[in-house]
Amino acid sequence: MSARFEELDWRPTPLGELVLRRRRDPVDGKDIHEIKLGGEFLMSSLFTVAEEELSRLALAELPGTDLDVVVGGLGLGYTALTVLEHPAVGSLTVIDALGEVIEWHERGLIPAGTTLTADPRCALVNGDFFALMRSPEGLVPADPGHRFHAIVVDIDHSPRHLLHPDNADFYEPAGLRRIAALLHPGGVFALWSNDPPDDEFTTALGGAFVDVRAEVVSFPNPLQDREATNTVYLAKVP
Repeated sequence: MSARFEELDWRPTPLGELVLRRRRDPVDGKDIHEIKLGGEFLMSSLFTVAEEELSRLALAELPGTDLDVVVGGLGLGYTALTVLEHPAVGSLTVIDALGEVIEWHERGLIPAGTTLTADPRCALVNGDFFALMRSPEGLVPADPGHRFHAIVVDIDHSPRHLLHPDNADFYEPAGLRRIAALLHPGGVFALWSNDPPDDEFTTALGGAFVDVRAEVVSFPNPLQDREATNTVYLAKVP
């Protein structure tokens, strides 16, 4: 039995203080893992429905096999795990700016790390997803112009609530066109947001993609005894 509360690791980073902690749920006795950055919660294993739906909704749009998928943002690994559960996925690249988070997975401090690091389809890459998106080489510098079947992003809290102001151009028309250029025809872009659907952002997506929509994902919030919602944006390349 684990301690009721344990700080598993603490690191200073350019984005702020990064903390991994584990606490025991007093109701069911299960361990809950949480990541905080700069005093804000990045992710909790108590709330994973929307991250999992992000991957499921994105891959449900894709036919074929041997799908090549990239996930921006590793966190506790639930988005990546759900991608790997899809039988048509042939390869998954997960890009995260925080090498410390990748190390936690590799050391087994985060439960998902055991599965992710053991799956030969999965590569964990330490890099700035947004900077790579801006570079002429694209998301795979060793293979300039590499295209994916799906780009799935779970980094910022929303297109308005950013972890860093430099990320803002990713959500603007030029940034969205760069995303579209890195997808195969028929490829899918999927984005998680903690905020309600944003009509202005949906309109911007329509300038680079087709079949644009915002799916509201509901899940129980036992801490507040209410239903909570997140948003998943989906868009396809013609």
